[in-house]
Amino acid sequence: MSRKSGIGSIELIFLGTASAQPSSTRNHSSLAVRLAGDVWLFDCGEATQHQLQKSTLRMGKIKKIFITHMHGDHIFGLAPLMTSLANGAGNTVDDVDDHRLRTQLDTDPLEIYGPLGTRAYVRACLTFSHSILTRKYVVHELRFHDDPSDGDNFLLPIHTSEMPGRNIPQVDGVWRNIFGDDTVAICAGPILHSIPCVGYVITEAPIPGKMDPKTYIPDIKRTRAPMSFMSRLQQGESVELPDGTVLHGPSRRPGRKIVILGDTYDPSPISEIAASPDVLVHEATNAHLPGVDSSTKPDDTFESVEARAKSRGHSTPQLAGAFATRIGARKLILNHFSARYPGNDERNADGSRIMKAIASLAKKRYDGEIVCARDLMTVEIKPRTTD
Repeated sequence: MSRKSGIGSIELIFLGTASAQPSSTRNHSSLAVRLAGDVWLFDCGEATQHQLQKSTLRMGKIKKIFITHMHGDHIFGLAPLMTSLANGAGNTVDDVDDHRLRTQLDTDPLEIYGPLGTRAYVRACLTFSHSILTRKYVVHELRFHDDPSDGDNFLLPIHTSEMPGRNIPQVDGVWRNIFGDDTVAICAGPILHSIPCVGYVITEAPIPGKMDPKTYIPDIKRTRAPMSFMSRLQQGESVELPDGTVLHGPSRRPGRKIVILGDTYDPSPISEIAASPDVLVHEATNAHLPGVDSSTKPDDTFESVEARAKSRGHSTPQLAGAFATRIGARKLILNHFSARYPGNDERNADGSRIMKAIASLAKKRYDGEIVCARDLMTVEIKPRTTD
């Protein structure tokens, strides 16, 4: 997709919003970002492919998968999804002699990004399940400073369907431009959890500014310049007319920016590259809800719940709100809820009441728009109208 056409529509589709254990109303963690026609997946908990089948997403549109950390509730659905994406079969390499299968192995690979261990995990799952894929895949690992800079540090040989991936080092504490094209770029930064964990930042390239054709048409007609100049001006270019007059297109506007965090009790290390997003997706695993949540312990306080959440590597709504304020987020979406908090759809009055209470806690630390995620919820991110 060229920069001139832009991304167009950007949507977040929440496939799973639970922490640790799924419930009858919340699946394990997974979030899809639909960028025009393509789909990028962030985390892939157990049964993610079931959720995809319930959604409006087309599984075949998944081009990239980004893993935040190696806890099971974020990765146990990865290998099953890959085999479904690539018609995986339990077999051996020597048994695969179908010409179509071998031809498909030459198509663009499925790209996977994640911390150290992602490559070995995928390799082991596919190797020991004897899965042969009809599509190549590649795993790029985001290496922390104390990780080995080269090699996998694991003994399994490369899988038949695997292409060699990059080991991406931190530069100034973050991973800048791990992928980018004319329309969108993604970078990542470390966030604090109980194990190494990352957050991802998607940034759309600057988009054309608003243009009033009446500003340009008289000069174009007067000099009999081609009307194709209008499309160049719309892209913010400058054009010289036959009489030497130079017209300048409107300045480009900033593109949209999305910050998607993995599990964290403190995402401060990502603050710089995460500044001023249109949307921040932040976990809010635990909350103190006396009088609202019947499972609230009588001797708990806001302080004790926060201390317990942080000791386990997680956040409260107040911590999420404080970080949203710190980085200047335009919208905060709370995610990754304890299994005791039911989904908040129109059929579940109790869930809606609890989610409203959780949002009100975040509101104490953040004045912007707050949304509590629920499974299969879609959020459209509209282009910015101002800086």
